[in-house]
Amino acid sequence: EDVALPDGVRPEFNIEGDPRHDLINLVLNAQPDQCTLVPVVPGEVTSQAGWSESTEPRDMRRIVRRLRDAGIRVSLFIDPEPEAVRWAADRGADRVELYTEPYAAAFARGADEGRASFETYAEAARLAHQLGLGVNAGHDLDLANLALFRGLPFLAEVSIGHALVSRALFVGLETVVREYLAV
Repeated sequence: EDVALPDGVRPEFNIEGDPRHDLINLVLNAQPDQCTLVPVVPGEVTSQAGWSESTEPRDMRRIVRRLRDAGIRVSLFIDPEPEAVRWAADRGADRVELYTEPYAAAFARGADEGRASFETYAEAARLAHQLGLGVNAGHDLDLANLALFRGLPFLAEVSIGHALVSRALFVGLETVVREYLAV
């Protein structure tokens, strides 16, 4: 059964992962709306940081250009720091996805820490917008901390997987999707 979406909300297809050759070929064949490139450290279960100049593949600009030339929007997963935002713009990305685990951890410690962390993200989002980048966010966002984070300037989309699926095991997918849409 289809779930009615609020005005302005449309589902889209995003493939997220590290830019290894086989993933890039899969992305080019699948033709998603967006590809989010994420740094992956061998043995890592989930991302622990965003891209930086010291962690990027040598051919990141070429990878981004190849995806964009195929009509795929490219988002680079970064920490909420001015130099990382500038780095992503220099690589030719369409968007950045701000790594929000530090925000989620600060929010869990209390409202004041959550708001202070949020301001760091707001500054990064404003800079991204000034540089012509769209703003996405993701990692450890959930129903509680998303209520504040949804106010991020220029926020286009959030990636919420783990919290949504985990809650869906208890209340069902339709219910949890409605809860997130309400937030």
